[in-house]
Amino acid sequence: MPIGEADHNAESLVNLTGGQFDRKWWVLLAIGLGTFMAAMDGSVVNTILPVISQSFEADIATIEWVVVVYLLVLSGLMLSFGRLGDLRGHRNVYVIGFTFFLVSSALCGLAPSIGWLIGFRAFQAVGGAMLAANSPAILTKNFPSTQRGQALGMQATMTYLGLTVGPVLGGLLADQFGWRSVFYVNLPVAAAAIIISLVFIPRDKPETVTEKFDPLGAGLFITGLTALLFGLNQGHTLGWTSPLILGLLFAGLVLLGVFVFVEGRIKYPILDLSLFTRSRIFSGAVSSALLNYICIYSIIFLMPFYLISGRHLSPSQAGLLLSSQPVIMAVVAPLSGTVSDRTGTRWPSVYGMLILAAGIFLLSRLDETTSLSLVALALVVVGTGTGIFISPNNSALMGSAPRNRQGIAAGILATSRNTGMALGIGISGAVFTTTLTRLASLSGAMFTAIHYSFLFIIPFALLGALTSAMRVDHSK
Repeated sequence: MPIGEADHNAESLVNLTGGQFDRKWWVLLAIGLGTFMAAMDGSVVNTILPVISQSFEADIATIEWVVVVYLLVLSGLMLSFGRLGDLRGHRNVYVIGFTFFLVSSALCGLAPSIGWLIGFRAFQAVGGAMLAANSPAILTKNFPSTQRGQALGMQATMTYLGLTVGPVLGGLLADQFGWRSVFYVNLPVAAAAIIISLVFIPRDKPETVTEKFDPLGAGLFITGLTALLFGLNQGHTLGWTSPLILGLLFAGLVLLGVFVFVEGRIKYPILDLSLFTRSRIFSGAVSSALLNYICIYSIIFLMPFYLISGRHLSPSQAGLLLSSQPVIMAVVAPLSGTVSDRTGTRWPSVYGMLILAAGIFLLSRLDETTSLSLVALALVVVGTGTGIFISPNNSALMGSAPRNRQGIAAGILATSRNTGMALGIGISGAVFTTTLTRLASLSGAMFTAIHYSFLFIIPFALLGALTSAMRVDHSK
């Protein structure tokens, strides 16, 4: 159904299903389905990489591009698609993103070779970027400020549920129906979400129809961020002193510097730098989000090594234990969002980052004799801190952006998440591999490397608490 035709009957369908009062909850369902599907897809694909590698007889260096290419394309395009949502309507871009994701998921399942699969994953990331860059803006526009934290908290819950369900569902589908079924499972979810989105998400008109898209800024940002993230992602594999990695990191930093210079001097930038200079809430929330994701993805990177390589748990046992973190996050996030709607966003963000720091400290104390119940407890503390932090911080970020810059704000939020992921993996991977190499001849080198890696990450969480405390919260 074309997007324009869907609006003709939308109002009557809304009335049949509960009227205008309930419409925002259908909007939340549409956004939640997209969030759940994207999170589940990412965790599912990571789970089945060994199966895909065996199917195509591909080596590890090749198969990891199934994940890497998705990350690079997603990160590079989110800011552009957020801005495009401001100019062309967030619902339009969001629905088109679902269509991209549906078609590309089918193509991934039909991929005849590893090369084609990598290419289709890049195509899938285009749709993922459209979804991620516009969903917070849609929620912010359709929920009153008194319920914004609650709505964003519910969206965070769908993310964590997707991360929890993904590994279990992926393993089951791969065992019973083959790895291709993992991609096909996206099709009915995406189709249902497209219908709900067309019917219930109001068609938003651009706030400023005279503004134009910034192709130069988009090109500089995509190229610079891709070079930087590729260098960070592959640094611990190719060596941090290799000419390729050093060249990519240097080129990425230069291009991003040029990008910032250009954006500050053109009339219609893809990144409105005034969002940072005019609002301490916005700049503080972005900084805190980046630091939070550095911590979270450091944990995601390091814990499988501790559980599988160090404690010799099976992948299924490790996955079950690791699920304690996203499960508690899914429970805490909407509660924290609701509380922050009443009390303000500043202090819940601060407390969340402090609890996260405490959880990382507990993880740094793990060794070969630590009981698995204590491991789960440490992960629960980490999940509690992140769940408390994420909804109030996202609410502060989106609430501090002007209405005609909601897409840019959502794009910045999504970009901070993926940049934090790459930085977290790159930083913790560098500390872990360096320590492990130097202590390789000693017994317990694995646990010592884990210990120092987590200790190195704690200051990032403490700095996140500081950036949250320094922002001015006008509500509390």
